Amino acid sequence: MLRVQQGDRDAFRALFDKHASAVARFAAGFVGSAARADELAQDVFLQVYRTRDRYEPRAKFSTWLYTIAHNLCLNEVRRHDYRSRVDLDAGRDGDDPAWDPTDPVPREGESYSAQRELEERVAELIRQLPDAQRTALVLSRVEELRYQQIGEILSCSEQAVKSLIFRATQRLKAGLKGYLEDGR
Repeated sequence: MLRVQQGDRDAFRALFDKHASAVARFAAGFVGSAARADELAQDVFLQVYRTRDRYEPRAKFSTWLYTIAHNLCLNEVRRHDYRSRVDLDAGRDGDDPAWDPTDPVPREGESYSAQRELEERVAELIRQLPDAQRTALVLSRVEELRYQQIGEILSCSEQAVKSLIFRATQRLKAGLKGYLEDGR
């Protein structure tokens, strides 16, 4: 990032190549649409480039990056037309964040249908989480960031991050009771 501040476009391209897919994954977990998540990831890097002069290497670059991503995702879900766009995007072919074309096990018949229904329920429950809980959960479980780093992104303590993740997990469990055989 220090090289980017000095105008090195190759360094910016390297940052983008290294972090873009992780930022898109984070955004997809937050906004629920893979297509919109890709657009948001591009917006994040546009913001990184525009604010490169303000970057200070006090914390990890990824902390600064995810703070920008978090703020843009919050702006996205707070927009008045967000819900209608997500509902319209959900039915589009190729915009299924739960589907992995490299999955070696083809899913067929009733088991595929049940798995798909469960995936859709989990995605909907994650979208319904309060913003801070959703962010903490996605950064912890999907992006595998440490609680300290998540706390820096959310401007809260590690204990608060643990609490957010615990509450998010409890809400997911409660929302999935009918889908899980043993209720755990």
